[in-house]
Amino acid sequence: METEEKANKGIRPKRVSMMFEKPAKYIPFSPLDMGPKEEQEVMETIRSGWITTGPRTKKFEARLSEYVGAKHAVGTFACTSAMHIALDTLGVGEGDEVVTTPFTFVSTAHVICYQRAKPVFADIDPDTFNIDPEKIEEKLSGRTKGIIPVHYGGHACNMEPILELAQDNGLFVMDDAAHAIGTHYKGKPVGSMGDITCFSFYATKNLSTAEGGMAVTDSEEWAAKMRRLTMYGISDSREIWHKRYTKAGAIHYDVAELGHKCNMTDITAAFGLCQLEKLEGYISTREKFCRIYDRAFKGHPGVTTPAVKDYTRHSRHLYPILLNLDYLKIDRDTFVDKLKSINIGTSVMFVPIHFFTYYAKLMGHKVGDFPIAESVFERVLSLPISPKLGKVKIEKAADGVLYLLEKHKQ
Repeated sequence: METEEKANKGIRPKRVSMMFEKPAKYIPFSPLDMGPKEEQEVMETIRSGWITTGPRTKKFEARLSEYVGAKHAVGTFACTSAMHIALDTLGVGEGDEVVTTPFTFVSTAHVICYQRAKPVFADIDPDTFNIDPEKIEEKLSGRTKGIIPVHYGGHACNMEPILELAQDNGLFVMDDAAHAIGTHYKGKPVGSMGDITCFSFYATKNLSTAEGGMAVTDSEEWAAKMRRLTMYGISDSREIWHKRYTKAGAIHYDVAELGHKCNMTDITAAFGLCQLEKLEGYISTREKFCRIYDRAFKGHPGVTTPAVKDYTRHSRHLYPILLNLDYLKIDRDTFVDKLKSINIGTSVMFVPIHFFTYYAKLMGHKVGDFPIAESVFERVLSLPISPKLGKVKIEKAADGVLYLLEKHKQ
């Protein structure tokens, strides 16, 4: 009973320090969980003779759109590609402004710049690390075209005030849901609320296709345009390209607009079909692992665990903790290095975008302009989380954090 009480306070027995005195097997941040089903599906795709955009892509788009509650889905090479063609479809152009968060991966801002528009940053909520709706309102101008909320770590943004703000001001909402496949807001799946929602299937994501993305929408017109944009702007591109080297292939076709080459392939979709079947189980396992972390760190003065608001069903893509730097003799970067030295992998997400040279020059921002995002960045790190790891490795990662908190406290 005494041991359990200590554990609940974030203090492990002395055996923990002994455990990390010897070299241990490395615990990676987010190992990929793929197996025989994925191998079989990919091999069947290769044997079918059709490996680029074709029937499996269409099937994956249909199943994914149904899962997230959208009418249409367009597979792409990456989430960045999905966001790029989405902004093009929504009519973002030179001189426009799009409000988003500085606390996201740089692609969120890049896609705005690709359209010769200007990203405008609004600071974040200190609990969820998501964009603060009240801060969005402060950033609106006559040039504002839309809002890109980013669902950090799989925790839904507070969408109701964002959607109301957009409606009142005639703005679009394009969700960056790179972390949020399987996330819900007030019972609604992310993907069923904004005008267009873009998902990532990168190697570390809850649902992985190695590389890949998807844009979903209820608009048939927008979906058709995005499909054209994935294939150079060719009219009826998916049908034409699918039949290009068959007896039904067309000699002539029209290029109606300036497009890109960022279509999803059937090999990518083969992975996605298998992973989608496993997704609910993956999220359930991640939730169990997060509870292990929560129990381990409960009440510990050196660390703050992730907040989960009542309005979200969290997909648990990340388990980000905040270090209390007043408690420690070392900073976050050194703490990460110390974890690495005892074979525990982590990730730091994200460097605030206005810190990057390109955006500092482009927008004239300086340190101090977004104090909440900057404070979070100084203290945040994400711990290992993947169904592939198993309960024992999650417990060991938690023990490693507790060991270093004790070893390096003031």
